[in-house]
Amino acid sequence: MNEIERPHLPSSNGKIEWASDIAAAVLRALNIEYVALNPGASYRGLHDSLVNYLGNVTPKMLLCLNEDHVISIAHGYAKATDKPMAAVLHSNVGLLHGLMGIYNAWCDRVPMMVLGATGPVQLEIRRPWIDWIHTAKDQGALLRNYTKWDDEPRSPQGIVDGMLRAAKVTVEAPSAPVYVCLDAGLQETKLEKDIEIPDLARFRPAPPPSASEEVVEQVVDLIASAKNPVFLFGRGSRDQGDWDRRIRFAELCGASVLTSIRERSIFPTDHPLMASPPLGFLTPKAKDLVKSADLILSLDWVDLNGTFQQVQRKTEDLSAKIVHVSLDSRLHNGWSMDHFGLTPVDVPVTAGADAFVAQLIPALEKKLGSRKLWDGKSRYERKAAEYSADAATKIAPRDVEVALQKLRGSRKLSLAHATIGWAADVYQFHDPLDYLGHDGGAGLGAGPGIVVGAALALKDKGRLVVSVLGDGDFMQGVTALWTAAHYKIPALFIISNNRSNFNDEIHQETVAKVRNRPVENRWIGQRMDDPAIDHAGMARAQGIEAEGPIENVPDLERAIERGLKAVEAGRPYLIDAHVTPGYASPPLKRGE
Repeated sequence: MNEIERPHLPSSNGKIEWASDIAAAVLRALNIEYVALNPGASYRGLHDSLVNYLGNVTPKMLLCLNEDHVISIAHGYAKATDKPMAAVLHSNVGLLHGLMGIYNAWCDRVPMMVLGATGPVQLEIRRPWIDWIHTAKDQGALLRNYTKWDDEPRSPQGIVDGMLRAAKVTVEAPSAPVYVCLDAGLQETKLEKDIEIPDLARFRPAPPPSASEEVVEQVVDLIASAKNPVFLFGRGSRDQGDWDRRIRFAELCGASVLTSIRERSIFPTDHPLMASPPLGFLTPKAKDLVKSADLILSLDWVDLNGTFQQVQRKTEDLSAKIVHVSLDSRLHNGWSMDHFGLTPVDVPVTAGADAFVAQLIPALEKKLGSRKLWDGKSRYERKAAEYSADAATKIAPRDVEVALQKLRGSRKLSLAHATIGWAADVYQFHDPLDYLGHDGGAGLGAGPGIVVGAALALKDKGRLVVSVLGDGDFMQGVTALWTAAHYKIPALFIISNNRSNFNDEIHQETVAKVRNRPVENRWIGQRMDDPAIDHAGMARAQGIEAEGPIENVPDLERAIERGLKAVEAGRPYLIDAHVTPGYASPPLKRGE
């Protein structure tokens, strides 16, 4: 990417001269690799500093066609790295565009440095009309309920302090986006004295906290005496060492393991202790497992109470001892219900989940000695990777998953996105980057940008990024593909195209049944057909190689092979696959 959008002429003496140079210098000092943006006059000072002070290197700019993509690309990057990108939003109007993506990132608990701008705050220097409607007295109020911290510096030194604090806060567990709003007038202020960026070694984020020795001992005793323990692995890091410790821990304990398809890959899905494919909602087997457990250890499991309610509506009647390890309550503020239901817990542990596992392993080994808690037997019989009966002429949603599993071979693939209802019973996760999870807040339009951000993070890392997107999600985020084309970011986009807002068709069917009205009308106001949308044409319009519609599995296999070869060669590629309406793994329907 270095050869793209580099200044033709050197234009800086290397000295910080303007207030906006400070913000750029801090980004470089923090080793922020990329800054995604959609241009706006409110941060023209910062834009100039990134180009003419830094030379558009560390960070490099990523031009996006919409602020929605600015945020979703930073979101995807964080999913793959556990590190923040910078995302710049123009004034109040650009921020309003990006808010849904920020909420997605908040619910997904990923780090992100969101930079904004307002003003000029000093009214004497505002232009008539435009600078007035783009100035807000408290712009941070728009997102304060779903960011971890925000600031609006009022001085050059305030920029340094605010951005350093933001960088520290965003990555400390639990991670979440932060926002720093830069006054347009302040950005364009020429400095009267030198400003130095301090030694960042003294502003490092703190590691996740550990539990007390007493709590560790209490949980080890519960594990050692449990006859039927179940471990719920929820959120966790991308670190290979943490991944290996989770496996070691589960094997020491002999516990049945459940994971969530909404979260990133956290445990090998073909391990003998996995008792079910990664879950959206509990399967009948998983319900039985939870109901019969005598110990349930939740390691930052999201919506623990909702999971228990699928087994026992009155969750306090569950017979198992419940241990819940999480730091998430630090972010709960009451504005959003993303804190989920209040869960009855016997042993609450305020610690990082991976840090707690690292504490438990040596304590458990000491407790058990040579005693074995696992008999080595598998807990789940896996399905074969078989296509649907009509695969020669049609594509069922699950067939896309089967095709990817059959064709991946020895390639290291990172599945950056999957559709609602992904079966998760065939495509296996073997390492922390095999799957990057859900979009967090279930806001449509984020999928394409998240895939681009993940592919940016994993470019030249020996992995191929693939994704399966719904047609509605794709159409709302399609112009994110231009950024992938422009910067040559390779990724395979497969559109699981049922030509409908099908999830809402199911909701309309549910309401019709409750009200004794005709379910046959569920499609009205939902179908995206007549005329059919040319998704491949939309992709080609952004500069992406594309093909489709593909309407049977043999053609789909050939298309995926072509797509993977294109990505291996460093090019993004899109496949429009027409699938039959339905879900491989149906979501819960409210009211039934």
